[in-house]
Amino acid sequence: MNKKTTFLALLMGLSVVALGATGAMARDQIRIVGSSTVFPFSTAVAERFGRNTDFKTPVVESTGSGGGLKLFCSGAGQDTPDIANASRRIKASEVELCAQNGVADIVEVKIGYDGIVLANSNSSAQLDVSLRDIFLALAKNVPDGHGATMPNPYITWQDVNAVLPDVKIEVLGPPPTSGTRDAFAELALEGGCKTFDWIAALKGSDKPAFKALCHTIREDGAYIEAGENDNLIVQKLNANPSAFGVFGFSFLDQNSDSIQGSIVNGVAPEFEEISSGNYPISRSLYFYVKASHVGDITGMEEFLSEFANDRAWGPDGYLADKGMIPMSDAERIEWATRAENLTNLNM
Repeated sequence: MNKKTTFLALLMGLSVVALGATGAMARDQIRIVGSSTVFPFSTAVAERFGRNTDFKTPVVESTGSGGGLKLFCSGAGQDTPDIANASRRIKASEVELCAQNGVADIVEVKIGYDGIVLANSNSSAQLDVSLRDIFLALAKNVPDGHGATMPNPYITWQDVNAVLPDVKIEVLGPPPTSGTRDAFAELALEGGCKTFDWIAALKGSDKPAFKALCHTIREDGAYIEAGENDNLIVQKLNANPSAFGVFGFSFLDQNSDSIQGSIVNGVAPEFEEISSGNYPISRSLYFYVKASHVGDITGMEEFLSEFANDRAWGPDGYLADKGMIPMSDAERIEWATRAENLTNLNM
C-alpha cells in the first residue's frame, strides 16, 4: 500500500469514527413540551437554569397537555422530547402509547396546584356563579325538567339563572388537547352536573352516559375554542368586556390590572383559597420525564434539581411569585425525592 492509499484509508477510518461519535453524541439542550398552564412556570425554571449554570437554556414549547404527551410518548430517541408538562395527570391510554413506542420508564413529578378561573374584563361586573350555573351555561345538553335532556337552549347568563346578568353567554376557552379543558370539564361542568340527583345516580348505573352528558361542551358558538395561548384569551377579554375566558389562575394573577376572576360557589379565585382547597375549580400540575434521557441528555439531572427545589416551588419560591400554588412541606419532600431517585410512575 502506497503512502496515498494509506492516507486515504486512515482518513476514511477517522471519518467513520467521527461520524459514529457524532451519531452517539448527546443532545446538549433539554426539550420540553406540553401544558400552556405549566408553560410559564417551566419557562421561568428554564431561564434561571440557563442563566445560572453552564448548560444551555432548555427549549420549552406550549403544545397543550394532550399534544405534549403525544409527542413525549412518540418514542425514546433523542429526536423526541425529554419532558412533558401537564395540567392534569397522565392518562392510562397515554402510558400505553408510551409503552408501545418504547418509552418504558416514566418519572412523574407533581409541582404544585393551580386554580381554573372564569374571568372577564375589570370594566364589567364580577360574575358570582355556582358550578350548576357553569354547567347549564356551557354543557351541550342540559336537563329538560322532566328527567331527560335537551340541547342547550340558554342564550344569556340570565336565562341560566334569573339573578345573573342579561349578558350573552360567550366564553373563550382551550381546545380538547388542553389539560385545562379536561380539568375544567371534570371539576366545573361535572361538579355542576352532579347537583341534579338523577344525573348523579347515572354515574353508578351508566358511567359512559354520565361522562358524555357532564363533560361535553356545547358547540353552538357560546363556547369558543381560543387555542393554547392563554395570553391571547386575556387580550380578547380586554377587547370584549361581555366575554369570559377560561384559563389558569397564574394568568389571572399576572393580569389582575385588567381582568377579574368570577366567584364560584361563593369562593373567589385567590391564592389562599386555592391553596386551602376551598376554591372548587383547582387541580394539580405535573411534569413527566423520560428516565432513559437522564444521563444521555446534557443537564437533565441538574434541571430536575433546579425545579424540585424550594427556591423554585417553595412558599417563597420564584414560581409562587408567578402564581403557582405551592404544595405542603411534606408533599414537596415526597415529590423532590421521587424526582431525585427517578421513581417510576405508579398508576
